[in-house]
Amino acid sequence: MPRGPATLGVLSDTHGLVRPEALAALAGVAHIVHAGDVGGPEVFAALAAVAPVTAVRGNNDRDKWGRALPATATLEFAGRRIHVLHDAADLAVDPRAAKIDVVITGHSHKPKQVREGGVLYLNPGSAGPRRFKLPITLARVRVRGDELDVEFVELVAV
Repeated sequence: MPRGPATLGVLSDTHGLVRPEALAALAGVAHIVHAGDVGGPEVFAALAAVAPVTAVRGNNDRDKWGRALPATATLEFAGRRIHVLHDAADLAVDPRAAKIDVVITGHSHKPKQVREGGVLYLNPGSAGPRRFKLPITLARVRVRGDELDVEFVELVAV
């Protein structure tokens, strides 16, 4: 994984849909994190053609391929420790005690970032089919030194 300035692409809840707008928004990232409800190997393959991918299982990843995904993943990216899971309610570690800098989740389809106790909690929203009137988004996280800058990218206008 890169150290120093780098950009991480973050998405969730694609539910089998790979939007061209998502691939365009992820162009140039050093790594992609998918926080579950991937929807199948085609999504993973399309993302992997852009950058290396870390993906976790979501509650709708029920087929054989989806069940093979891990429930959680922890990775190092640009000198930061990142923990990924689908549903924030299932967080089973104390991020501060585990020296985790970023917790990435999905599930709610609602883009959100909160900084608490030195930890960034990030939900990129959903990059898949529209749910209710929620936006269709992903996130780009730029790591520069001690800074973590989050940019939400709206993929489809409401």
